Parts: sequence; structure tokens; C-alpha cells
Amino acid sequence: MTGSLPVTISDIEAAARRISGRILRTPFVNSASLSKLCGVPVGLKLEHHQTTGAFKLRGATNAVLMLTPEERARGVVAASTGNHGRALAHAAKAEGSVATICMSRLVPQNKIDEIRNLGAHVRIVGKSQDEAQQDVDRLVREDGLVMVPPFDHPAVTAGQGTLGLEILEDMPEVATVLVPVSGGGLAAGVAAAIKARKPQTRIIGITMERGAAMKASLDAGAPVMVEECPSLADSLGGGIGLDNQVTFAICRDLLDDIILLNEDEIAAGMRHAYAEEREIIEGAGAVGIAALLAGKVKKIDGSVAIILSGRNVDMAVHRRVINGQNDPWTEAAPWPG
Repeated sequence: MTGSLPVTISDIEAAARRISGRILRTPFVNSASLSKLCGVPVGLKLEHHQTTGAFKLRGATNAVLMLTPEERARGVVAASTGNHGRALAHAAKAEGSVATICMSRLVPQNKIDEIRNLGAHVRIVGKSQDEAQQDVDRLVREDGLVMVPPFDHPAVTAGQGTLGLEILEDMPEVATVLVPVSGGGLAAGVAAAIKARKPQTRIIGITMERGAAMKASLDAGAPVMVEECPSLADSLGGGIGLDNQVTFAICRDLLDDIILLNEDEIAAGMRHAYAEEREIIEGAGAVGIAALLAGKVKKIDGSVAIILSGRNVDMAVHRRVINGQNDPWTEAAPWPG
């Protein structure tokens, strides 16, 4: 099946060789608490331990390394909800290039600051990822920058797929993989890698109810626009692009299901990660744990792997969640940034 898709297992294996030594091979650990809850082994892929705090460094590094020296000299540009921007800034700097990152006003201030600290140019544009992308398109057209998209790009998706290869090495018997899904780069890459090697493994995408663009698009049979709303899982915000060329087709063909979570459930996942696993993760990174705690993953009949995709949470928000507040947008506790 994957031979007809935009990203193949060969692409992912090549990406793994290309980025080796430039990214961390993150730990995979057993979760005693979740294994007891589910009655099967549950492992956690600690991708939030990645150098830039999220999985995005894999795809950004692969894409930058595939550019020509002339393209790197022109500079790279992307729209981002935060983590891709940080990853691209890091990858560009490592290869002697400079990144420009366009973000909407919904991106938390801590993520904006971290990108600036890596030497990238930052542009805050509009109230959605789509509006930020319009600024990217202008910079490509007028200034000659080279676009490295956050997800809908073969090299980016192949880089994210290296996570799937690592999961299979660490848990060869895995029956179900729970993966956060937004624009679909991570979900598509992981699904392409694992389904090629172990097609019977279920790949389940997890996202938030507030602005679930990939779920809405799959239900509609084609990419659609959705309203972006604040969420604890802010990294999962944004559309998939109406002219999506890569991730929609792979998610359509290879994902077995997509599960939606409300804000209370996401908060519970963050609290569990902190209290039981001793891990600080952002809302987007907690959705796999949250889906298990909420009982929304059906037919668990074998080992489960959960990708903890990022840790780049505003610590003020994290403290509020850990202390029992599920919605950080109340008048008493406004959303920072």
C-alpha cells in the first residue's frame, strides 16, 4: 500500500541515516501505571526529551539537509504553532542558514521566545496558522526564502517517520500506537514506517475537540478549513492546508482511527504524566495518555506504544493544570501571551 503514497519506508530509512548524529534517539520506557490500567504492556516514547523539546527536529533536520547549499544560503521560512519553528531554527543554525518563522497570535509567548533565542527572525501574523502561511508565501515570492513546511512535505514527514522505526526496534510486538495528530506529519510518518514493517499494528491518531482539522478533513473526504480555538493542546492547532499533497492521503489510507479529547481529558493526561510518570509534557504531548485514561481507546488486545511528542509548555499553565485547573482561559487566570 505504501508504495503508492507520497512517503515510503525507503524514504524514512534514508531519513534515519541522514539525521543520525544530529538528533537524539529518545528513550522508550515502560509505564507501570498505564500497563496496570490497561492490562497489557504500555510503553512511552519520550520524544519530549528531544533536543528542541519536541519531535519536530527530526523532520526539520531531514528537510534542511536535503536542501542545496544555495538554498540554505537564501534562508528558510515556515509557519508554525511553535515546535516546528523552534526545530527549524535549530536545524537551520546548525547548517549555517537562518530561519524566519511566521506564527499567529495564538502561539504561546514561551514558544515565541525560544525561537528568537535560537537566532531566527520571528513574525507574528493574524489569528490562525492559515494567515501565518500567507505571510510565508509572500516571503517566498518576494524575498526568495525557501519554505520548509511544518508537516505537508515529503522530507519533513519522512523525518518524523523515523520515530516509527525506533518504536518497532524498542517494542517489536507493538499492537497499537497512539500518536498525536494535527497537520499529520507525525501521524503520517509513523504510520508509513510501522505499517510497512508491521501492517497489522493499529495506528490511532489523537487530537483535541477544539479545531480538529485532520479529523474534519477525513470525515469530509477532502481537506477543509476549521476554526482555530485556544486549547491546552495548542501545538495541535492549525489547518492541514486546502491543497494538502502529502499528509492527508497517508492519514486517510493508514490511520485506523482518530480520537477526539476535550480539555478536561487533556488536562488529566498532563497531570498523570507529571504525577505518575514524573514527566513534564505539553498538552499535545499528553493526548495519548489522556485517551487511555478516558477509556476512548477500544479493543486493547496487545502492547501499546504512546508517543509523548513535546514538552514546550508554558510553565505557568503547567502549574495551573497540575493544581487542578482544566481551562487556563478564565478571567482569573488568563492565557499567557
